Amino acid sequence: MTLTHQAIRRHFQKVDPIIHKAMENLNFNDWIKPSKSKQNPKEFLVHLTREIIGQQLSGKAANTIYSRFISLFKYQKVDPKILIKMSDQELRDAGLSWAKASYVKNIAQSYLDGSVEFDKFPTLSDEKIIEELTTIKGVGPWTAEMFLIFTLGREDVFSYGDLGLKKGFAKLYQKENPTKSQIERVIKKWTPYKSYGTITLWYILDN
Repeated sequence: MTLTHQAIRRHFQKVDPIIHKAMENLNFNDWIKPSKSKQNPKEFLVHLTREIIGQQLSGKAANTIYSRFISLFKYQKVDPKILIKMSDQELRDAGLSWAKASYVKNIAQSYLDGSVEFDKFPTLSDEKIIEELTTIKGVGPWTAEMFLIFTLGREDVFSYGDLGLKKGFAKLYQKENPTKSQIERVIKKWTPYKSYGTITLWYILDN
């Protein structure tokens, strides 16, 4: 356990003993892997396309389709110039839905035309990044929030639109069908580490 993770756990122990106990056996490094490349704007397209492809799919199915998608680039990194020229049928044949085929090309277009300034993301606030990303058709708040957590490593993110988090919250705090206000009252105490509470709620659904 890193010193940083020790400090995070102490924070939760102080402000929310219930979730602190739930994260007792959780290894945060299994969820968020430190990587310098994740701060490289050239990698953002890769991570965003993966988030889009994985929407509403099991991990296994998402990995299979993403592998087929990457094979279209001869197993090199996603190249926006190549992606934008692909037909929707090519992407559909790789396993993407018609909608997702359109969405990943929208992301590539925004990267190429500069309508979204990806290079500025490391210095922007979470709110500004969500605002920027959701201008791309097909990228909603949930996708933007996952990007913040797993690509930029932002530590204070919670996605109210994630059904799994709502289920995890209901299970942990024994509140059937909790409202947004009920959830807010609890998670506001987690700041500045809401992302780790988020990960814990996903974790307890599988354990």
